[in-house]
Amino acid sequence: MSPLGIYIHWPYCARICPYCDFNVYRSRRGGDAEEALVAAMRADLAAYRAWTGPRALVSIFFGGGTPSLMAPAHVAQLISVCCDLWSAEAELEISLEANPTDAEAARFEGLRAAGVTRLSLGLQSLSDQELKFLGRDHSAAEGRRASMLALRLFDRCSADLIYALPNQQLQAWSETLNEGVQMGFSHISPYQLTIEAGTAFARATQRGAWRPCEEDRCADLYDLTQTQLSAAGFEAYEVSNHAKGPSERARHNLLYWTGKDYVGVGPGAHGRLSRDGVRFATQAPDRPAAYIAARRGANLAPPPMTRLTSVEAAEERLLMGLRLVEGVSWAEVAALGLVPESPVITALVEEGHLRIDAIGLRTTAAGRRLLDHLTRRLVLASAD
Repeated sequence: MSPLGIYIHWPYCARICPYCDFNVYRSRRGGDAEEALVAAMRADLAAYRAWTGPRALVSIFFGGGTPSLMAPAHVAQLISVCCDLWSAEAELEISLEANPTDAEAARFEGLRAAGVTRLSLGLQSLSDQELKFLGRDHSAAEGRRASMLALRLFDRCSADLIYALPNQQLQAWSETLNEGVQMGFSHISPYQLTIEAGTAFARATQRGAWRPCEEDRCADLYDLTQTQLSAAGFEAYEVSNHAKGPSERARHNLLYWTGKDYVGVGPGAHGRLSRDGVRFATQAPDRPAAYIAARRGANLAPPPMTRLTSVEAAEERLLMGLRLVEGVSWAEVAALGLVPESPVITALVEEGHLRIDAIGLRTTAAGRRLLDHLTRRLVLASAD
């Protein structure tokens, strides 16, 4: 049986962060609203099982939003449904994103008992001043307490951190990274702050309330991240993800980056599925009420699917696969007409941004700093 992952999107947050452009809504915890949403997710999973047939379940990921706001009993229920519908592998990884507030940390034991094996902790910073700027609803002290508890309870833990804040100093960022390492995290995901359209941060910068971090400083912070985490024994296996060895890599995200299949359930969730060599894209209704209505009753019809052309599927493989140190194979991007002799490939190799061999292509360390630029050049060249 081919491998399959499940992404479960919990759309509610206690507070909407000013940099977030995900499909999220202010929290509605407990009661009929949560019950109705979980019931819709169960129905959605059953509908997908009718379409996929038997598959080897390798990963379940609860994302959001803030899934640590879910009742642990509902987390356990959805895990059980997934394992009943598909064949769970012995090394099934069950991940959940959590915020480090004291209230949510109080749920960690319940989430572990529900079956969660990997916690992705949204620390974002260990500075109260930076946390206030980022609109987070936890303090640095709460973050430290939640980290210690998570590291004790879960098999694997990942710390999410944000850098390239306005006027951020290299020393301050270095101290944050060092503390994350010293805490004992075996996986650290440092994300550069980006200003997404439609967010509160985008509106703030448009009216001149503050200026984003300058490009040169962003590059210096990125280089510091790579150097410092490498020296601490972390492998930069993906552009924004560092792990202490292959066994600590985030298995669910690897499904995305290696082009494997995954079901997406929950409001606004995306999925990618394959059948008979054809790739399909799925997306659930964004609003919770619309999502629940679409799965009301015993409707086992599969959700609407969009068939990707061979070119669209190859573009996705290029965009996702080049994020990994292993890169992509020539076979995976054949529909784009990319071969070792392609002029754009030759140019990027000569510039020191790509490496190629008989198997495929991958970015160099220098190329990863310019990943968006590289992939744009490759896609545009293939369209000529």
